[in-house]
Amino acid sequence: MNDFYAGRARARTNGASASSVSFLDKLDPAVAERLQFLGAFLREPARVGAFVPSSPALAQAMLHGCNLKDAKTVVEFGPGTGAFTRLILERIGKQTAFLALELDEKHARGLRQHFPRLNVYHDSAERIQKYLIQHRRSKADYIISGLPWANMAVKVQEHILDAVVASLAPDGMFTTFSYVHACWLPRARRFRERLEKYFAEVKTSRIVWRNVPPAFVFRCRSAAGHGVSG
Repeated sequence: MNDFYAGRARARTNGASASSVSFLDKLDPAVAERLQFLGAFLREPARVGAFVPSSPALAQAMLHGCNLKDAKTVVEFGPGTGAFTRLILERIGKQTAFLALELDEKHARGLRQHFPRLNVYHDSAERIQKYLIQHRRSKADYIISGLPWANMAVKVQEHILDAVVASLAPDGMFTTFSYVHACWLPRARRFRERLEKYFAEVKTSRIVWRNVPPAFVFRCRSAAGHGVSG
């Protein structure tokens, strides 16, 4: 009897999931994206960090100074529903390897469906080197991160930043962002201190007010890339 009811429950769940997919498919793509993002936020708010996707204005700020057309390898952390991904795909060259690491399984599936050109892996950003090796790349020219740093434990921040430093080309750039309202939180402040420790150059953009919530971008270069404009 338990197996019978478990089977019925799975059938109802699968049916609901199929109905949800068909419902989202009928919506305007922008509305569907927001609903998917909200669903991920409700499932795991600590991982997602916001309840709406990043805006086109923030995407532009994130890629400012990135010469993606000539890049050999670009890696995106936490692409979510693809707010930055779309613009990256528009700007990379034909020979650029573009990899994305996404921890939310539903987002990873959606990214594969909507961006066939993208190599999406359902895994943690800490494991970036595994996928660089898989694609026969030693380093990444650009690492673009949408991760919610202020929500992360200190050790997780450190492990990911260690992986970034180990994976970034000498003249490469690491870009990420922080929400204005969260910048005074202890973890956010410690994250900024760690950026200064890990990178020789850390630049901060102007506040992007056309984002919910407002945010600003960190552009980080290693010692070898110190002084390069971006």
